Amino acid sequence: MTRQNRALRRWRSQKVAAARAARNTPKGLPVSPLAPAGGFPAIPPIAGLRLAATAAGVRYQGRDDVMLAVMDPGTVLAGVTTSSATRAAPVLDIEAKLAGPAHGDGGAAFLVNAGNANAFTGGTGMQSVEELVTATAAATGVAPERVLTCSTGVIGERLPHERITAALGGLEAALSPEAWAPAAAAIMTTDTFPKGAVRQVDTPDGPVQIAGFAKGSGMIAPDMATMLVFLFTDARISQPALQTLVSQSVPSSFNAITVDSDTSTSDTLLMAATGQAGSDLDAAPSAMEGFAAALSDLMQDLARQVVCDGEGASKLITIDVTGAADDADAHRAAMAIANSPLVKTAIAGEDPNWGRIVMAIGKSGAAADRDRLSIRFGEIEVARDGWVSPEYREEDGAAYMQRSEIEITVALGLGAGQARVWTCDLTHAYISINADYRS
Repeated sequence: MTRQNRALRRWRSQKVAAARAARNTPKGLPVSPLAPAGGFPAIPPIAGLRLAATAAGVRYQGRDDVMLAVMDPGTVLAGVTTSSATRAAPVLDIEAKLAGPAHGDGGAAFLVNAGNANAFTGGTGMQSVEELVTATAAATGVAPERVLTCSTGVIGERLPHERITAALGGLEAALSPEAWAPAAAAIMTTDTFPKGAVRQVDTPDGPVQIAGFAKGSGMIAPDMATMLVFLFTDARISQPALQTLVSQSVPSSFNAITVDSDTSTSDTLLMAATGQAGSDLDAAPSAMEGFAAALSDLMQDLARQVVCDGEGASKLITIDVTGAADDADAHRAAMAIANSPLVKTAIAGEDPNWGRIVMAIGKSGAAADRDRLSIRFGEIEVARDGWVSPEYREEDGAAYMQRSEIEITVALGLGAGQARVWTCDLTHAYISINADYRS
């Protein structure tokens, strides 16, 4: 059977599975074959945090579509948002609050809905945000300037915020320190599985927990790659230090992934530290270092899960570029490979077409010298010194491409710059999902 026939059969199988799973996910999609084998992780309660989810009927029927997280007084907030020039109203509100009034240490609340992005909705967009903030503040007792809202879903349709405000009483009453999985599932759109992660950090005054969840499947590319991420910790840490750690960890996590090269209007990462456990990290350098490492690892974990749930994905692809003129050039070359439809479709068809990688490097804008370039698939040297490797056999490359996890390494031979990014293949299912996204 040819690789093309195998790809066609896999696509047909996905279509059949999608029909059978119509009631299980927001768009009736089969769970990604790259989903974590253990499912959503067991996450312990974090002191000072409670979560809840409910069905408000924003767009979807018969499933939860709104999440509320409420944090106790003493909580500090940090965040990063999309660089899109057409940012949604909730993003603009978050940016204004994180730049000033949200920098207190009172209680805090995150209210998130799926199904409608409240983006490109004119003046009504900010009116919806204000209505949601006011109603959430009244329901939770949190100051309005410490209420942050996020919306994800269809762009250009008015958000029926009255459906969400009507559900707030029930949400507040259902708040629980253990409602991690329902909260993560409630914010999904075309996701096929909820994405969560947890880490523990030991400090001189006891352990600190870091946990969080994310949503994202399509419209995923760097610049705060429709992606939302919510992280929580009981650590005692100052707001400036927390913001620094979050900002430092984004380039190697959520800005190092791509599914389809498209950046959402709504991408947002928010982190809350309740300050109820462990040592004062600002006064404990070794504990701060351990916390930073754990946070970075957790963010990379969630970022990879987003790629593993890329719309129609069947393969997780890790791309390492070394020997670039500098790190920026390495990232530029890696992203050109990761975003190339020709590279991604070749991998979907299990075709080891390494010439497409050469093409992507050449168009990337990164400095490159054809005669210094080398390429590997896993441990298989495919090309070196501007030509196919003498030891390379096409059947070895074809066999490697049948794996569900693919590693591509490119050495440019020009300097010390390096970068790692993650992407997925591009299958027929991606077209099917996005061709009828609103219908």
